[in-house]
Amino acid sequence: MFAVIKTGGKQYSVAANDQLKVEKLAGEAGDMIELNEVLMVGNTVGTPLVEGAMVTAEIVEQGRARKVIAFKKRRRQNSRRTIGHRQHFTLLQISEILTDGAKPSKKAAAKAKPAKEAPKAEAKPAKEAPKAEKKADSAEASAAPLFTAPAGGEKDKLTDIKGIGPVAEKQLNEQGITTFAQIAALTAADIAKVDEYMPFSADQINDWKAQAKEKAKG
Repeated sequence: MFAVIKTGGKQYSVAANDQLKVEKLAGEAGDMIELNEVLMVGNTVGTPLVEGAMVTAEIVEQGRARKVIAFKKRRRQNSRRTIGHRQHFTLLQISEILTDGAKPSKKAAAKAKPAKEAPKAEAKPAKEAPKAEKKADSAEASAAPLFTAPAGGEKDKLTDIKGIGPVAEKQLNEQGITTFAQIAALTAADIAKVDEYMPFSADQINDWKAQAKEKAKG
């Protein structure tokens, strides 16, 4: 039996044990979720939803898709803009397709874990404060620049490198990259870090690195 479900503004045809990627849903790997927007089950078409129908699924993974680079250039205006985006997704494995108000078989097992963990949380309230401090420390670390700017505060005009516009220069400066010498000295690990956390691809950065070496010599 198959069903047509709607989630994240898209429709999917699914059957038991199918795996599919959908727009990010709340939950962690191993959680069971219920998809109640069922448009069709077998030969039964909903108006718009099939009454009493439900699809249950297990979250297999919460991930991000490959980076998509959008590059825009305006002729004769020295205007270039590069944007990178990695879409979040949730990988689901379809468990059951239920009709006529039937209850999922795995729902009770998924809810049994929080009930057992509740007494432990109440028994150790004093340890909550250190956890909050650790979260604050991690938030501060994530907000820190990826690189350390050179001492003295002297900056090069990074827009002299072909492919770096005013917006890209500002983004690089915010992450501590302010000189040609820094770009020329980027290692493979540094390039991977920029590719991961900034909207620039590794190919772009390698091109900038080659130009920066020439600029640094001059």
